[in-house]
Amino acid sequence: MELHTLPYVVVDVETTGGQPGGADRVTEVAAVHVDGDQVSLAFHSLINPERPIPWHITRLTGIDDAMVRGAPTFRDIAGEFAAHLVGRVFVAHNARFDFGFLEAEFARVAPTPLGELLMAQLCTVRLSRKLLAHLPRRNLDAVSHHYGVSISDRHRASGDALATAEVLRGLLRDASRRGVHTWADLDVLLGARTARAKRLRAFPTSSDGAEGA
Repeated sequence: MELHTLPYVVVDVETTGGQPGGADRVTEVAAVHVDGDQVSLAFHSLINPERPIPWHITRLTGIDDAMVRGAPTFRDIAGEFAAHLVGRVFVAHNARFDFGFLEAEFARVAPTPLGELLMAQLCTVRLSRKLLAHLPRRNLDAVSHHYGVSISDRHRASGDALATAEVLRGLLRDASRRGVHTWADLDVLLGARTARAKRLRAFPTSSDGAEGA
């Protein structure tokens, strides 16, 4: 599987806090398709989390209770959103966070686990650690700056997802320069013990959130 030929979906979520599967819920979600040189915003929606948004989250994201009061719940958009994920490589910056929240949301409303919809999964924080080890930090601001990517709407789902999509393209170019062209090559770069045809070992580990999104 050549990395540059695969269909990617870059995802970002905003939430009420940091505990997926617990009291915290998604407040906004975006999905960006990356197909070769083509980058397009495939899905974006505010989400009614059906619980109050803490003040410190509103201060960070700008999303408040009034904005989501009339928004759809995750159940309302789950089917449409899932259609944009099927058969693609799930990508996020600090993917453990985004995948964890979406996995929990889908588990509440759908019979099929999120992971079964996807071709594979990739964390750009983890890949950045290998390819951009010279950077002091590999959060989204740092790697976006490195690649000359401007973030039009920081800490909002569509702005962060679009920026991460461009970061992904930069990382794949850098990987190619190092001779990393296939899933198997990527497994070696990331130190995976064995290659898996169906599920990329670049799936986020418990430490991937240390540098933040």
